[in-house]
Amino acid sequence: MQTITTLAELRETVLQWRDAGERIALVPTMGNLHEGHLRLVEEAHSRAERIVVSIFVNPMQFSDASAGAGDYKNYPRTLESDQEKLSGMTIDVDVLFTPSVEEVYPGGIENETRIEVPEISNILCGEFRPGHFVGVATILAKLFNMVQPGVAVFGEKDYQQLLVIRRFVSDLCFPIEIVGVPTVREGDRLAMSSRNRYLTSEQRKKAATLNQELLLAKHSIKNGLTDFSAIEKKATEHLKAAGFRPEYFSVRRADNLQEANPEDKDLVVLAAAWLGDARLIDNIRV
Repeated sequence: MQTITTLAELRETVLQWRDAGERIALVPTMGNLHEGHLRLVEEAHSRAERIVVSIFVNPMQFSDASAGAGDYKNYPRTLESDQEKLSGMTIDVDVLFTPSVEEVYPGGIENETRIEVPEISNILCGEFRPGHFVGVATILAKLFNMVQPGVAVFGEKDYQQLLVIRRFVSDLCFPIEIVGVPTVREGDRLAMSSRNRYLTSEQRKKAATLNQELLLAKHSIKNGLTDFSAIEKKATEHLKAAGFRPEYFSVRRADNLQEANPEDKDLVVLAAAWLGDARLIDNIRV
């Protein structure tokens, strides 16, 4: 596995692959890799001859990045461990791309062109993290142009993010297949996340409650309950009682994340809640 830090070297490498007619898969990450990330790499391997994994903690998607504090500053950066995990896989990762902030935003973030996806960027997670999905869409557009992949692979745990990506890729005519991979979970069904390390041992015992409430909501809907507000209110109360600080628990249309009505058949239930210093998100399709 080759580790590349500059756009010039990356483009030279990618050009050789494209000239040889090889399909390229991109797995964008912010590092601190876990089994969920490795599952994305495995999916990429099944869809392309060449694999690029990127690790970049993107300041544009953190509201506190300009202050140099909070979640951006504390986000775990574990490059050496990440390299070992990727190198230890039974499949080959061709390139690990780890650019600096200056390499990605040479003109400074404040002057950077931005991509905004209307309708689905300012609800749910977007309501509580203003500008987050603008940062996500912008960095991914840059990575897509840098790597020029035929396919890019993402986890379905970030369901809203996946829809944002699919929308801007379609709207801006990127010739890229976007693949979503089912969430990888711990034994108690807690969704794997880099932020799980923020949980204390006692909080970790409670963390799976989030998924349990999603499963209960799915069961209620499948059994014919169409009072979605009641489902959301009950789940929110249960989470608060368990020690969570819920941001939202919501039943939505799966295709566009608009509020669902009883006639809708393709639904997704999404939740975000704080448990101590960890912000946990999860979802379940109905």
